[in-house]
Amino acid sequence: MLSMDQMLAGYDERVAAHNRRGGRFAEGIAWTGADLVPLGEATIPMADQGFLHGDMCYDVPGVWDGRFFRLDDHLERLEASCAKLRLRLPMPRQELKELLIKMVQEGGYRDAYVEIIVTRGLEFVRFKRPEEVVNKVYCLATPYIWVQELKAQSKGGAAVVTRTVHRTPPRAVDPTVKNLQWGDLTRAWFEAQDRGAVYPLLPDGDGNVTEGFGYNVFVVKDGVLSSPSLGVLQGITRRTTAEIAERRGWIVRFEQVPIKSLYECDELFMTSTAGGIMPITTLDGTPVGNGSVGPVTQAIWEDYWKLHYNDQYSFEVTY
Repeated sequence: MLSMDQMLAGYDERVAAHNRRGGRFAEGIAWTGADLVPLGEATIPMADQGFLHGDMCYDVPGVWDGRFFRLDDHLERLEASCAKLRLRLPMPRQELKELLIKMVQEGGYRDAYVEIIVTRGLEFVRFKRPEEVVNKVYCLATPYIWVQELKAQSKGGAAVVTRTVHRTPPRAVDPTVKNLQWGDLTRAWFEAQDRGAVYPLLPDGDGNVTEGFGYNVFVVKDGVLSSPSLGVLQGITRRTTAEIAERRGWIVRFEQVPIKSLYECDELFMTSTAGGIMPITTLDGTPVGNGSVGPVTQAIWEDYWKLHYNDQYSFEVTY
């Protein structure tokens, strides 16, 4: 069984080693079309439509203990997002994959947050057909980023269902395209802080929950796992969670999840590449279940991190 203490100790050792090593890429590395540069020195043209109009999509694979996790799945989702927005990935997938690996190698990141951004480019589509515009790709990698710190996952976090903001409707912004139109999510984040919590869960305006500030949501009741099917990103960690649960013989349902069910569930957790399986043990100031991390969440947490060493899900980076 994977021990939280063992995992935390190993991670802390790798972070300490990275900090001792230092170097020009210690805090991040970026590629904007030419050379690799420190993230803090990277620039993009102000005329880029991704910057001016949010006309872009992105994806975020992760590296854990020197292994890329489900990189091809992330690149496949990125290509699907591009197609939905009539964008084209400006380089072959294999070439992009090699670039990402090189960035992780150059930065020396054993644990990394890696982001690929595809933008419309320097021309406004109002006066052009999509196929006439040259799209742009930008990449960055930093030391691993946590939505919920690893050391906090043994106790879980505090969330709220937001009251002042709903998730942007899917007919307005397609949530299956990973995008940076985060106005609703940012407002929700502020509300959670104002209400003494950390994590906002956004309703859809029709009595159902959607997702949060960069993470999907799972509700566990009587051994059945439910996750919202509408108004959400189809997360890679969400998919991994479902695969783990089904292998364990549990029922997984992607469906509309009434807000009411969050207050009646046995367990509640969030999923994201930036943090993995993240328990929520307090909702709107009230304990979820018995107020501690539940057995289903714990089992999925353990299996999830074990998969990072499984050759079917990950591959090792050569430093």
